[in-house]
Amino acid sequence: MACETISNGRLLACKGLIGGLKNVYFINSGNSFDLSSDDSIAHTEFTGVNTFQYALNRDSSLTQNIQATRENGTVVFEQVLELTLLQITKEDNHQLKLLSFGRPQVVVEDYNGNFLLVGREHGADVTGGTIVTGTAMGDFSGYTLTLTAMERTPANSIVGAFLDVISNDDGTPAP
Repeated sequence: MACETISNGRLLACKGLIGGLKNVYFINSGNSFDLSSDDSIAHTEFTGVNTFQYALNRDSSLTQNIQATRENGTVVFEQVLELTLLQITKEDNHQLKLLSFGRPQVVVEDYNGNFLLVGREHGADVTGGTIVTGTAMGDFSGYTLTLTAMERTPANSIVGAFLDVISNDDGTPAP
């Protein structure tokens, strides 16, 4: 691979941005999504792809760590997804077990309207988490999950109306 050169600058962003994740959409591994020249993915790549939406509260995040080694000549992007899911159910216990055994691809929707694909090539592994009941009446009761992916690029942006093309497992349009 030839060395890359920078091709664009960046202005200071406006102050209207907010942090946090709104939803994640799990996709069973094995899907191939083509990249455009700017490493983004067209929303049409997801047409007919079965997705499973998980609504999140404000305590969820995506952090991407750049791991570069001059000695090895490598650069990889560690994508770490920290999710907080309220309430414990037997159905969720079963699905979280399946997530833990698999390597799903994950579309992340943030509160700024961005959609990013985590684990495009290699999927994401559940690398930690908790199932917590809390102690006091006002304590958190639910799940925390950490998913980690190692990829050649940062999480890829999805361009276009992602929510218009995805579907549930039964083929119906996703919410």
